[in-house]
Amino acid sequence: MSKHQLTKIIKTFFRPLPLGILTLVIGLVCALALRSNNSYMGQLRSQVYAADKNNGNVVLALQKLQNYVTHHMNTNLSAGNGAVYPPIQLKYTYQRLLNQESISLSNSNSQIYTDAQTYCQKLIPNAFSGRTRVPCIEQYIETHDSNLPAVPTALYEFDFISPFWSPDLAGYSLIATILSALAFLIAISLSLIKKFNL
Repeated sequence: MSKHQLTKIIKTFFRPLPLGILTLVIGLVCALALRSNNSYMGQLRSQVYAADKNNGNVVLALQKLQNYVTHHMNTNLSAGNGAVYPPIQLKYTYQRLLNQESISLSNSNSQIYTDAQTYCQKLIPNAFSGRTRVPCIEQYIETHDSNLPAVPTALYEFDFISPFWSPDLAGYSLIATILSALAFLIAISLSLIKKFNL
């Protein structure tokens, strides 16, 4: 290819109108790809909520969501600065965990009462259990009673951060949009320089 042919190709395609149209088309593709990324993230998030509600495989659904969010732009599920709640809260998982803790606590409290009776019977062997041992049992239960422990938030609250750029259609079309916009601006500048002989 000769220098003259190359100059002719550059002059043909390096004009503001074709570059402006190209920028708009690629920008539209980029916007649709970013929207598609966000839409698919929403579907995966809905699958997590459905698995949580139906006591399904929440871990697998969360793994799919995390993998997608961390590999695609415009899928951010981060609480961010000043957010009151994390973006994903699994309320049914929380309720199930709380129920397990309540059952465990109930069993524990039942054992504490049995231990209190045994302890007070050894401490006051000659007394009736109903009269003189009651204060002893109450005091033992009060000092050994366990409260319902808090469920760790890491078991039911999640947030995932998407990358600034990802090697997918959205990422590549974003780069192409930026490059074609720069070429468009350069073409406009060159045509203005040529027009006004600057």
